[in-house]
Amino acid sequence: MLARHLMTTVAAVAATLSLGGGVLAQDTPTVTIIAHDNPGDAELFERIEAGMADAGTPVNIELVGLPSSGYADALSLRLLSGEIPDIIYFQGADAEFANQGILEDLGPWIEQSEHIQNAMWPHNEARMENYPYLLYIFPARTKSAVMRSDWLEQSGLDAPTNLDEWTAFLTEMSQSDFDGNGEQDTYGILAPDNTAELDAIFNQSFGVSATWLEDENGEWIHSRVSDAERDKLAYYQMLYAEGILDPEYVTSNWEVKEDKFYSGRVAVIMGTAGPVVEIYKTKMAEANPGADLALLDPPDGLEAVNVAKEDRGYAIHAMSENKEAAFAVLDFLASPEGQFIDRMGVEGEHYTRNGDSFEVLPAMGGWYPRFWTANPDYWTPPVPLLSDVAQGSLEQGAEYFVADNAFVWPADLAPSVDAAEQYYRTSVFRFVSGEWSMDQWDQYVEGWYAAGGQAMTDHARTVLP
Repeated sequence: MLARHLMTTVAAVAATLSLGGGVLAQDTPTVTIIAHDNPGDAELFERIEAGMADAGTPVNIELVGLPSSGYADALSLRLLSGEIPDIIYFQGADAEFANQGILEDLGPWIEQSEHIQNAMWPHNEARMENYPYLLYIFPARTKSAVMRSDWLEQSGLDAPTNLDEWTAFLTEMSQSDFDGNGEQDTYGILAPDNTAELDAIFNQSFGVSATWLEDENGEWIHSRVSDAERDKLAYYQMLYAEGILDPEYVTSNWEVKEDKFYSGRVAVIMGTAGPVVEIYKTKMAEANPGADLALLDPPDGLEAVNVAKEDRGYAIHAMSENKEAAFAVLDFLASPEGQFIDRMGVEGEHYTRNGDSFEVLPAMGGWYPRFWTANPDYWTPPVPLLSDVAQGSLEQGAEYFVADNAFVWPADLAPSVDAAEQYYRTSVFRFVSGEWSMDQWDQYVEGWYAAGGQAMTDHARTVLP
């Protein structure tokens, strides 16, 4: 039943599902969702349909599953071709469609919602005020550094607590043989694709405390052309040159990152707090029976959290003919019943139940909610779903939470923002790899302003106080 176009309906498992003495109406709306293609989603959506039928809001759900690799590009091609799904999961590249009027303003819907408005976190509320097209009810997506706990013990070192200790610690890790090949060739740390995950734990150490910083004249400048950014990139350059940062980071996606971590080719990686850290723990134990993870504190706090808009989440197509049914699906998933279905997984596989008593099974470590994680004041699982290390990563995110001062860009500046971002990413690799020396910083700054940074800065100075 699970195919490229996943069609999951209650009728597939119960052709005569009773609804208040009748059967499932033939005119039950069909809601089409474009999202990632994940194992187990067919059964999940059957349970969501059944739960909504029990709640008196029956729907049929058709899931169009797209592979994780190249997801954003594949999604854009579908939308640009004129396809009109009801619900769309974005992982970037949503603003261009919002600017074209393709995404529904969710604000009025949320104001009248039964569950969503109560399930949201404070940062969700702030983001919706700025950008009401994308919703992702989830704790702030901070990153936490983790490593195998036995490797930490073998090192004979205490977990690092400041930048100097982190440098010494990563140096020691890079002189280890955690992959067991007889050579001291384990890298200390790896961030996939670019330096973003390094920034998550090192930004604050160098004074990159927000997207926009004030210069010596009190003028707003982008942190990417600040002295703090220069000092941070010089540090990354040192990590690269000393063999501490995996030199293949720029060509390593998240799958490669995980493989290198589980096989001992890299000692420390960063993972999104909560369920992702839990998945790392589970996969590490599967690859190395008995292995556990240790949570490492950032040297000086975590990077500021963008509250301007969600960087991923669910949207409703503005031209959908099933907006009411589409939002009903999203609202149901924020309800206690929906949260139970989405977050608890499958009974007998992820948990067992005996009356009001629940027990989490080992497979729960590989499960994660496909939609929302409501704030705990609205719904709390009947049994803790996360291990100590995963729960600790969420608490770490709350402890070090700092709101960023980034804002949503107007549509006419989108080309400048994209060009400046591309120039920055390319330049960062040149600095980190040593292709460019830090003496070329002024040249880089000029290039960034020319690539679109000047237009961004001019606008920022009209927006920021």
